[in-house]
Amino acid sequence: MCISYGDSCFTVTIWGKLEVVVLVVVDTVGYPNVLPHFPFSLISLSLSPSYHQTLDTKDLKVSKVTANGQAAKFTLGPKHSFMGTPLEITLPFDLSRGQHVIVEVTYETAPNASALQWLTPEQTAGKKHPYLFSQCQATHCRSMVPCQDTPAMKHTYYAQVSVPKELVAVMSAVRDGEEPDPQDSSRAIYHFRQPVPMPSYLIAIVVGALESREIGPRSRVWSEKELVDKAAYEFSETETMLKTAEGLAGPYVWGQYDILVLPPSFPYGGMENPCLTYATPTLLAGDRSLSNVIAHEISHSWTGNLVTNKTWEHFWLNEGHTVYLERMIGRSMESEQFRQFKAMGGWKELQESVNTFGANNPLTNLVPNLNEVDLDEAFSSVPYEKGFALLYHLEELMGGPEVFMGFVKSYIQLFSYSSITTEEWKHYLFTYFKNKVPCVLNRCPPSSPRYDTTMADACIALCKRWVKTKEGDLGNFSEGDVKTLSTHQLIEFLSLLLQQEPLPLSHVKRMQEVYQLNAFNNAEIRFRWLRLCVKSKWEDAVPMALKMATEQGRMKFTRPLFKEVYNFDKYREEAVRVFIAHRAAMHPVTANLVSKDLKVDNDKST
Repeated sequence: MCISYGDSCFTVTIWGKLEVVVLVVVDTVGYPNVLPHFPFSLISLSLSPSYHQTLDTKDLKVSKVTANGQAAKFTLGPKHSFMGTPLEITLPFDLSRGQHVIVEVTYETAPNASALQWLTPEQTAGKKHPYLFSQCQATHCRSMVPCQDTPAMKHTYYAQVSVPKELVAVMSAVRDGEEPDPQDSSRAIYHFRQPVPMPSYLIAIVVGALESREIGPRSRVWSEKELVDKAAYEFSETETMLKTAEGLAGPYVWGQYDILVLPPSFPYGGMENPCLTYATPTLLAGDRSLSNVIAHEISHSWTGNLVTNKTWEHFWLNEGHTVYLERMIGRSMESEQFRQFKAMGGWKELQESVNTFGANNPLTNLVPNLNEVDLDEAFSSVPYEKGFALLYHLEELMGGPEVFMGFVKSYIQLFSYSSITTEEWKHYLFTYFKNKVPCVLNRCPPSSPRYDTTMADACIALCKRWVKTKEGDLGNFSEGDVKTLSTHQLIEFLSLLLQQEPLPLSHVKRMQEVYQLNAFNNAEIRFRWLRLCVKSKWEDAVPMALKMATEQGRMKFTRPLFKEVYNFDKYREEAVRVFIAHRAAMHPVTANLVSKDLKVDNDKST
């Protein structure tokens, strides 16, 4: 796949037998006119006895289907509001067992395909070239590629991507060389291969004016040149994390582990695409304090990418185990107290998600019913932190972290390269701990985990002081209160305050005077501080909150900041106005969800 001011194409082989060719045209202002053609072959055993194949699509305009060069019948089923349209293909001939068939689908993707975000030069750091990135999780790959868009299906692929020489292409695959484009001397061709089977939601492509720096023997960091050195410093501990993870979970099978720092509109903290982790620029704090997100994405190399939830109802298998492994990496690199401290913070995030959904909302279940549920709207910390809480409880029952990590490693080894359900996980848990199963069945978990509060005690004490102090005693606070707190502890202190009733306006103003929190660029600190200020009705904070909500697009920050301003009655209309003015520059998923948060009609224009 490529992005240019002319025609270009790439070829992808999926599931070992699937070849995809895409033609992409980008006009002179950087917006795409996409005219893809996808020839692909399917091994015959994947077809039903009636020689029908159903593929997922979304907003794809299919014009022709052929099989081994012969016209094949196809129909597009009824369009679902968020799942798209099934593409039914009927082969024009009988099949014999083991016969390979090349099926070619000619179609056009929509300019607003939900898997893709196209940035104009003005939206990039360099301001000179357009930029393309994909984000397929959970079910957006179908808007880019007709496929079996389910985590139950895994495939390998290869690709060649032709781009103008001034641009670089990277994918969720191992780089396999580059060469001049023999058909156009102004272009270069990049080759990629992904020999490890993976689900469709992990297909990823990025094209832009990228540079890279080596940060380890199997790792590079990629970004626009304006950020690449800062990113190289921030993620310099990547190889240590990889080695630590290998010691816990087994060999890293994906070959390369690169990190790509995306433009600010990327809606997530990170994305675990094999060989190419996406990272938000909001992680670039300057002190490596937010690199635990990279530990999380590294952990997905085993739990999620190698062992995958069979359906999205079982998403906690991906995320709960990944959070568990991420915190075990933190335990090895920092301390057990650090792991406990991060677990406490995660428990508060879970409580906030439950409060947002409502305690009786089915989406707070560990294994929710997602029938007719838009997966983007269901996304929350619940599968992450409720999943972790369950695993931590089992760890306590079964003999501690070393014993339970033995189970996790064995689980990974047994189910590698496959997709599983919670029932399969549970069956193996009971098999592995067969002598301890009665203990599990007969002991209910506590209403909340019991964590070591050593690192949190100072945060809790300072929070209580601010909550209990009367206005006349605010002079007792000083800069020294936070001098000994680490970045993680300062984040925790602000998180604790957000769980309380809003502070009086006099208190947040005094907090700014003594702690100078407006000067912090760390995104996690700034996000919590601005929320705290808006909750306390400090009008000076409103423009700063809206600026943060729009200058980056990480949904963890953007949605709560917009909601806080929206809930400030005096500035409700301003929140809507700012959102509408910036909606076109947002990622499609972010724009859709913020519009629902603010009750804005998606058809409403600026």
